[in-house]
Amino acid sequence: MKVGIVGAGGVGSASLLSLVMRGVACQVVVLDKNHERAKGVVADLQYGATLSPAVELRAGDYSDLADAVLVIVTAGINEKTGGATDRSDPAGRLKLLDTNAGVYRDIIPNIVAVAPQALILVVTDPPDPLADLARQLAGHERILSSGTFLDSLRFRLHLARRLKVNPMYVEAQVVGEHGTSQVFLWSSARVGGTPIAELLERSGQSMDAFRQSVEQDVRFANITIIEGTGASQLGIGMVTARIAESILRDEHAVIPIGSYNPKYGATISLPSVIGRQGVSQILEPEMSDEERKGFQRSAEVLRNAAARITQVPTQRPARQSG
Repeated sequence: MKVGIVGAGGVGSASLLSLVMRGVACQVVVLDKNHERAKGVVADLQYGATLSPAVELRAGDYSDLADAVLVIVTAGINEKTGGATDRSDPAGRLKLLDTNAGVYRDIIPNIVAVAPQALILVVTDPPDPLADLARQLAGHERILSSGTFLDSLRFRLHLARRLKVNPMYVEAQVVGEHGTSQVFLWSSARVGGTPIAELLERSGQSMDAFRQSVEQDVRFANITIIEGTGASQLGIGMVTARIAESILRDEHAVIPIGSYNPKYGATISLPSVIGRQGVSQILEPEMSDEERKGFQRSAEVLRNAAARITQVPTQRPARQSG
């Protein structure tokens, strides 16, 4: 099974490392506009790769993506370079959209020309509207966004720390945009089947203060990381590899990931069944009235963003009852 990675920067390199350590591909081809950088990343990692399941690594060109099952696109400017590090700016990652849309207009046709059957996973920020652009450029539906999978893991971790439990046993999801309009599903957040609200009531903690603190940490986790290291890359690299694993092993795993949803007229994240063919089913969880309104606002933000960069405005969703 061949996987391609387009973009050998921090996120692309972290994705490659995580793919190798998970042992989920037989061959990984790395592309970058700076071919020497791609060669250097592969040369560096191939020595440690001898400790992992056998895998062939190489720096290549678009022609080397032929027969790839999955192509991961991480190319583009990051949040620090694009000036998307202001916590008070509601645009967040969407500030990078116009510049990275230009990058995608060059990359996606080149991928499709040599690997027309490959799934394309959009990781570049902002991934959701860029996935809509990629879908239009590719002319097919096999386009995924890394979406809110990482946000959901952050949500689980910050809940677990405060509640002093292992995050593996926290059930909590973030849906909508991978960005400032994301929606935290507090109504269904649980530890061992017990609602978070009930746990807080037992310990005498204020739900409002707890919620505000957690959401602040999760929503701006990327900026906190950037302030320390200059770029958010390791976590998303690990998440990208886990998505790739779900696809390559046809796991039918259920994770919050972005795919085009005709109901909302945009690529947006909801829990979805993912396997070799991409998303086979979108599962829309129950939401409180507040969460539902927030999700609809997030969908509107993403429709408007996609309309800015696609040649034809994104189709508006059908009216929903209620």
